[in-house]
Amino acid sequence: MDGNELEALRAALPDYARDLKLNLGSVLTSAGAPGLSERQIWSVALAAAIASRNGALTRAIEAAALGQLDAAHLQAARAAAAIMGMNNIYYRFLHLVEDAEYQSMPARLRMNVLANPGIDQLDFELLSLSVSAVNGCGLCISSHEKKLRQHGITREMIHSAVRIAATVHAVAGVVEYAQGSLVGSAAARAA
Repeated sequence: MDGNELEALRAALPDYARDLKLNLGSVLTSAGAPGLSERQIWSVALAAAIASRNGALTRAIEAAALGQLDAAHLQAARAAAAIMGMNNIYYRFLHLVEDAEYQSMPARLRMNVLANPGIDQLDFELLSLSVSAVNGCGLCISSHEKKLRQHGITREMIHSAVRIAATVHAVAGVVEYAQGSLVGSAAARAA
């Protein structure tokens, strides 16, 4: 496993994000993500990183995940981030608009990957829940959590996945800010 890039990124987090630095070191371990397998931990982390839209963090997590994920799980994490990026916007609209007529209309959006994600269906549900948490779609969060619970996934496992997503998303924001600060500082020095 090549975690060097992720460890370097984690070590470079500023002092004000010390809690995130500690949490990132914890939630990506079996002890820090109770109930989840290594494959689930890294799949959730990758899907959440993609959803968080920070290229540097996503590349670092993907490099670290290569030791834990096969091609199918890498593809599924990417697919979960992609499909939920669309679904979270669409279903959040349906939920927030509070107009039943919209809910009776067919979505007319392709979502084939949900039926055939290429990995265990419940693992894909866990990824979808994690991305939905990052994207803030209450309807999707509720739907995926309910399905997972109906199929025997424990609250501890769900909690672990959401803690990973929350930490990855927060780190993405700090990395984005830090990158912007460096660019802004360089521009100010050049002027």
